[in-house]
Amino acid sequence: MAQSIIMPRQGISVTSCLIGEWMKGEGDAVKAGDVLFTYETDKAAFEETSPVDGVLLKRFYEEGDEVPCLQTVCIVGEPGENIGDLSPEENGYTANIETEDTPEKKAEPASPAPETKAGAGGEIKISPRAKKLAEQSHADLTQAAGTGPEGRIIERDVAALIRDGKKVNAGAGISVTPLADAHDFTDIPLTNMRKIVGDAMYESLQTMAQLTLHASFDASEMLAFRKTVKERRDELNLADITINDIILYAVSRTLVRHPVINAHFLENHIRQFRSANIGIATDTERGLIVPTLFGAEGMGITELSLAAKELVEAARSGQINPDLLTGGTFTVTNLGVLGVESFTPVINPPQAAILGVCAIKTGLKEDGTPYPAMGLSLTFDHRATDGAPAARFLQDLCRYLCEWNLSLAVESTR
Repeated sequence: MAQSIIMPRQGISVTSCLIGEWMKGEGDAVKAGDVLFTYETDKAAFEETSPVDGVLLKRFYEEGDEVPCLQTVCIVGEPGENIGDLSPEENGYTANIETEDTPEKKAEPASPAPETKAGAGGEIKISPRAKKLAEQSHADLTQAAGTGPEGRIIERDVAALIRDGKKVNAGAGISVTPLADAHDFTDIPLTNMRKIVGDAMYESLQTMAQLTLHASFDASEMLAFRKTVKERRDELNLADITINDIILYAVSRTLVRHPVINAHFLENHIRQFRSANIGIATDTERGLIVPTLFGAEGMGITELSLAAKELVEAARSGQINPDLLTGGTFTVTNLGVLGVESFTPVINPPQAAILGVCAIKTGLKEDGTPYPAMGLSLTFDHRATDGAPAARFLQDLCRYLCEWNLSLAVESTR
């Protein structure tokens, strides 16, 4: 009688497997135990054997095809048998599976032959991987229910002992903590925002030649300025200028002197901008949003500070004008507030670069004097520019921030 050979299910998380190699062709004679084909999950390779003698009457898939678990892969039977009722239907019929409670077909990896281990009542047939796990966990194999071929104990049987909290080898004196329940998890549906951000970041990494440069600068003058503003802003009627505002201000002035960085890489040309339209990466309850601060190079430090805060607040409230989420020529993302000392920001296409602002940590000068060092991480698209021009931009920006008081004074004279 013809026998359907189905794709085994190797674990509850596996829904499909890839056909690796066919060992038998249609019309070939097979004996029970002959390997018909190999198949692969994302972690292991297995062999599928014939349960009966006969002839390989039909193959429904070829090497490299992805096959759903429990789907009919081929049919073994006697020459001339009618196999029409065993063929998988176009909508994915699974042969010989009546209910979801039907026991799963078990298969073992195409690995070394079974080993044996002496146990109570005679030999215990056990696979190498199961033996290793048993030795590591001191599991009492006399309680294992072998589910492998001919009752052999395989790795999942030992794992079940540990998971169920069964007693371990008394001589070991070691208690085993049960493995986490495979069903103890929460599925979080992807929101449209998460999908959009995920697709954009994936496309960015797949389509750009991204490289990150790291540098740091002495933040003493910048921090002193921030402290003075914080202490005297009511007296001097100043905005609450933050470290991030200072970074944005310095970036806006540096960008216009480095058009290769303030640019978009397009299909067959590079578009360099004369205005610094800076995207501000903003963490919101709905995910990452990047509003654009247009014409930042023309704003004073107070005006820029107020405009940046207004943008961020609009983004977080969900009330931002969609037009303010486009048109950026460069992006700044600040993870320093979360203690990140160095990272690799991902470019927001079609922009040519992005700046990551890192945490402040203690650096040492040549004479051993400590100073506050702030790190900056510049990721640039190597298609749009080379390493030296990108490094010069980063060097120029670090100098501007390190000499903050002088930089402000120079700006006031223009």
